[in-house]
Amino acid sequence: MNYVLDDDVDRIDLDMVWRAMSTSVYWAKWRGRDDVESQVRSAWRVVGVYVEETGEQVGYARAVSDGLGFAYLADVFVDPAHRGHGLGKRIVSRMIDEGPGAHFRWTLFTSDAHGLYEQFGFRTPDQTALVRMAPELPDHPDQLPR
Repeated sequence: MNYVLDDDVDRIDLDMVWRAMSTSVYWAKWRGRDDVESQVRSAWRVVGVYVEETGEQVGYARAVSDGLGFAYLADVFVDPAHRGHGLGKRIVSRMIDEGPGAHFRWTLFTSDAHGLYEQFGFRTPDQTALVRMAPELPDHPDQLPR
């Protein structure tokens, strides 16, 4: 199967992104559908992964940035049925090394996939980094079992 990556926000399948955010990922349970759509539309940059033959979207990432020197990588995921083809690496490479932020300082938060991100230079911060952690957020009502 062949895949293509595209950074056109208008090509993002909001239904697919919402399904993943509401069912397949641990980090988005506090977001409602309107929140997810707003984050996609207001992102500094997005990268989608698509099956070349059908156009079906099977992966996604977004970034928030000041556009000059700092960016935050968020919401990187690949549909479970399409994992194992190096798509996570391709998404991260396209987002941070092959785009307008290749010279930026990048950050991200994750509790898994550290090995993936370390391949792109992500490391535990040094004494120059401070983080104000968010309080624990409840699941959004859009995502509660009905």
